Amino acid sequence: MRKTMLAAAAILTISSAAFAQSTVIVTDPAPTGSVVLPGEVRTYVMEQNTPSAVYDGDIVVGTTLPDTVEVHTVPDMDGYGYTVVNERRVIVEPKTHRIIQVLE
Repeated sequence: MRKTMLAAAAILTISSAAFAQSTVIVTDPAPTGSVVLPGEVRTYVMEQNTPSAVYDGDIVVGTTLPDTVEVHTVPDMDGYGYTVVNERRVIVEPKTHRIIQVLE
């Protein structure tokens, strides 16, 4: 009976470790404090011919752009919007207009 319980415990431990390895949690991987974008988002934004808005402020991660700056959605990618400000492409949170990455 004891061997059966030990075997069951070992199997549960191994299977939970294997399951945990298939999950990736990204908290803040980029050294600049910005997020890691799915490649499709960056590609889509870089290919768009979007006019640049003028903004009298710093274009840095964390800045919230005013509602007067038009934010465009990224198709099929909830949580990502973009705009071009002062000739710089930026990824923003669509609901808050907060810059989450400046594309170079």
